[in-house]
Order: sequence, then C-alpha cells, then structure tokens
Amino acid sequence: MRVEGVTLPDRPRGAADFDAFYAASCARTVRALHAMTGDHAEAQDVVQEAYARAWQRWTTVGTYDAPEAWVRAVAWRLAVSRARRAKVGLGKLRRHGAAPDVPGLEPDHVALVAALRSISPDQRRAVVLHHVVGLTVAEVAAECGVPDGTVKARLSRGRAALAALLHDEEPSRA
Repeated sequence: MRVEGVTLPDRPRGAADFDAFYAASCARTVRALHAMTGDHAEAQDVVQEAYARAWQRWTTVGTYDAPEAWVRAVAWRLAVSRARRAKVGLGKLRRHGAAPDVPGLEPDHVALVAALRSISPDQRRAVVLHHVVGLTVAEVAAECGVPDGTVKARLSRGRAALAALLHDEEPSRA
C-alpha cells in the first residue's frame, strides 16, 4: 500500500473492522479512563497505547465478545503502572533529595556559541575540534577527511570571523 509517497505494509485482514471499532469506541474509552484517572492527558496516553496493543493483536482481540472492555482493561493497567512508577520516583526523590542545581551558562559561552553559529559549518567544525576538543591540526584533518592545509585555512578564516564577531570594545575614557 502506498500513501503520499510512503510505502506502508499491507493492512491485515480485519483492518476495516479495527478502524470502525476504534472510531466507535475511542472517545467513550477516553472519557471512562479520564473519570478513572482524573487526568485527561494521562487518559489519552494510556488509551492510545491500549489501542496500539489491540491493533497488534487484532486477529485475536477482534474475536472477543467485548474488545472495548479489553482495551479499557489494558488502559487501566497502564495507568496503574504509570502511577506506581511515579509514586516510586517520588519516594526516591524524597529519600535522596532533588538533584543539585546546575549552574547557568556563562555569558561568554553563550556569545561564543552564537558566534560559532554564524560562521561556515566547515570553519565551525575545525575551530571546535581544534580549540575546544583539543585535537591537533593533523587529527582534525583526519577526522574531517581533508588535507592539513585545508584545516589550517579553515582555522585561520574561522578565527578571523570569530574575532570580528566577538571583539571587546574598550570602555571610553572621558
């Protein structure tokens, strides 16, 4: 099967039945799980996961007397499992405390990254590999697959472009 330039696997027999089942029962199942969990977004997530699992097993689930009940049960188990994991995570957070604060980025670092974005990708790669990572010119050349002279030229041009972008102005003396 081909849809908008993408080749999809052939739909299994009963796909139309699943489509009709989904269309007829999805909204009702989301409302039920919303009432059970008290969280509409969580209900939507677990219901969609349950329908995905039903689709994977549709040749079996489609033969059940109440496939909607199967989907609801799977969605409920998913919601309970997620709630348990959240509770365990909260307990760990209480026992071990929050992660230490991560310091913010220095203004110089932000300015450097912004300046690096404005030079060519080849120059940026050479400058970062040489000056930030600490590779030699030969190592940069090997990693980029270019001659040493090309790396030297990229470094020279990249440094010149960065110098123009990052110049510090001397404060005026009056």
